Amino acid sequence: MNSESVDFLIIGSGVAGLRAAIELAPFGDVLVVTKEKPSESSTEYAQGGIAAVMSDEDRVGIHLEDTLKAGDGLCREDAVKTLVEEGPERIMELISWGAEFDREGLKLALTIEAAHSRRRILHAHGDSTGKELERVLLNKVRSLSSIKKYPFAFTMDLIIKDSECHGAYVLRNGEITALFSKATILATGGAGQIFSRTTNPLVATGDGMAIAFRSGAELEDMEFVQFHPTSLYYPAAPQFLLSESMRGEGAVLLNINRQRFMENYHPMAELAPRDVVSRAIISEMVDTKSNHVYLELRHLEKDFVKNRFPRIYATCLQYDIDISEDLIPVSPAAHYMMGGVKTNIDGETNIRGLYAAGEVACTGVHGANRLASNSLLEGLVFGARAGRAATRTSIIPEGQTVYDSETSSIKTLDEIKRTLRKLMWERVGIIRCAESLGEAKEKLLLWKEITRKNYLTRSDLELKNMITVAGIIVESALTRKGSVGAHYRSDYKERGEGWQQHIKWNKNKFRFEEEKFKAVSGHEC
Repeated sequence: MNSESVDFLIIGSGVAGLRAAIELAPFGDVLVVTKEKPSESSTEYAQGGIAAVMSDEDRVGIHLEDTLKAGDGLCREDAVKTLVEEGPERIMELISWGAEFDREGLKLALTIEAAHSRRRILHAHGDSTGKELERVLLNKVRSLSSIKKYPFAFTMDLIIKDSECHGAYVLRNGEITALFSKATILATGGAGQIFSRTTNPLVATGDGMAIAFRSGAELEDMEFVQFHPTSLYYPAAPQFLLSESMRGEGAVLLNINRQRFMENYHPMAELAPRDVVSRAIISEMVDTKSNHVYLELRHLEKDFVKNRFPRIYATCLQYDIDISEDLIPVSPAAHYMMGGVKTNIDGETNIRGLYAAGEVACTGVHGANRLASNSLLEGLVFGARAGRAATRTSIIPEGQTVYDSETSSIKTLDEIKRTLRKLMWERVGIIRCAESLGEAKEKLLLWKEITRKNYLTRSDLELKNMITVAGIIVESALTRKGSVGAHYRSDYKERGEGWQQHIKWNKNKFRFEEEKFKAVSGHEC
């Protein structure tokens, strides 16, 4: 086994990881490890925009209230306050680095999205905001000689000694390398790939959450998975995200009978919170015995639609759907993890020397349901804060370690992965109950041995991580006997007793063992 040492190790190259790297650059050598090329992350696929108070018509306090309201009573107010207060500074910083946000004359062009009460969403090139942020941050990183990139390297596990993180074991070209560091920042993104329908890229397999969990880090709020209401539903097409901002600009939802329905579910109609819209769509699909509903923009000016959503327009056109002239078939898909590795507002975990930022982390800023377009802002704000905090770490990493060399391989890997993703979508999706969650748990228990072995291929390691994260989500969903935000149980429709508590797990508390669950009498999800 090879070994290398670096001052600061960052795992992941989305907005949070890159912003952390920039913050750390003046303080030592920084290594950014990614399992794909550096530009491949959820950041690149973020269309809608980034929310921040950038106009005289808006106030930080209003953004705070909108975020708290969307979070349905489970946000940590100090984290939200940090997000909305520091957000504008992070945006101005991006502009100074060359970010090209869309403008109306000299002013930033701001739009509105679901659950926002003001126009505060910045966007770039219409619907390519994440791609623009990735471009700007990567260019900035390239200008800093102290930052090195280590692509196509899979992080297997963290190096933990005496309850401190000393770096990580990384698999590259079939060889294991021990990367020692003074501080390690997880910025690995989410876990959408554990669901068969997801807007997330293929890299989003919950790796950071799983390796943090195995290291003894605490995970929190894992039952809260946000499902985006509108992803393209078309047999030959990928599950392509149709941005929230389309409804912000006036797009409406129709069932297959061409009838608007959102006004029957919420006074804000199409601009209701995402969990409400997702459940409404599912209800309409059940009532009309359909696999989808429609998103309609045909009443909007054709050139406006093309110019405002050029990436969506071009992508849909590849599948013979002209979004300015045709109804767009859509249905919900897994989109974002509100839960993750528990941190404070400086990205610190319960393991000294280990930090987390972005979707992999849980600062409590999103509560039970993320406010639209707060995710890119979260990556910027808390990526910078985690980087700043990591400079204060005084760990002296040890230069010798041994990784368990006894490895295995997973037979029928593709079959297990397909079954897992289908199981999570059907039984642990938008609407849950004791029966569906109990079935999921019993099935996952058949694969628990996979989570206890070591592997030497990326595909095996990803599946191990996916099963680990799926198990924690299921256990969390069973534990929360009530409905809050994105976690909706049809057998416990009210909030339930003790609903304001946050559910936390670590490897000592979590025991995913045999236990039969009984459905509420006569109840089906």
